[in-house]
Amino acid sequence: MKVRTALLATLLTLSSSLTLAADPPKPNPYLQNIPVSTGPFMFPTTQGKQPTRPYEMSRVITPQEKNAMMRQLMPWMNQATRMNVRDVMNYMAVKYKAKEGLSFDDVVESMKLRANQLNFKLVGHSPMWKDFQAVLGDMNAPRVEVFHYCDIAAGRAVLMYAPESLVYLPCRIGIMEDADKNIWVMTLDWDVSWLDSISGKMGMEGAPELIKAAIDIREKMDNIMRAAAEGDL
Repeated sequence: MKVRTALLATLLTLSSSLTLAADPPKPNPYLQNIPVSTGPFMFPTTQGKQPTRPYEMSRVITPQEKNAMMRQLMPWMNQATRMNVRDVMNYMAVKYKAKEGLSFDDVVESMKLRANQLNFKLVGHSPMWKDFQAVLGDMNAPRVEVFHYCDIAAGRAVLMYAPESLVYLPCRIGIMEDADKNIWVMTLDWDVSWLDSISGKMGMEGAPELIKAAIDIREKMDNIMRAAAEGDL
């Protein structure tokens, strides 16, 4: 998480210096080869207003604002980290390789058993590889399945604070074979420990129950995924 923390801290510092400085900043000799877009470096924000009611929706961020933000972010990230889309997706994922000798069904069974033990409810299942075969006629695609889980209490806490987080719910655990027929268990990284390095924790300082819910979700998801990868019954 050090890279993520450093990236966010640098971007926040850059945003502050470009939008608040009275005089144009002096050129940084270490950043001379990095393209800089014109205009202030701005993030779409709630403009100082934090939602005060449960389930209060934030303002709509226009496609133009999103496009402008990404145009300013991408050149910096490309020059600073040399990341491509594969790198970004890999960075955002948590994944475990299943133990040798386990079948795909063994991994799935272990995952379901551990989820039941932790009261994580299975609310959906997407056998994507069957659609690859039936719809696309791809009979050589590896087996890929996505399982949707929900912790009702944690999900409600997250939605009460930020309704837009619905797009990330329910939690998903993907199991798939790779090009070498290895089986992998993976999910989106819910780690929020990097918030500790930011003053005010990005507005979550006054919502310890939400941070606790996020940590609880990640710990349970990690527990479930490790059990699946190890074939624990």
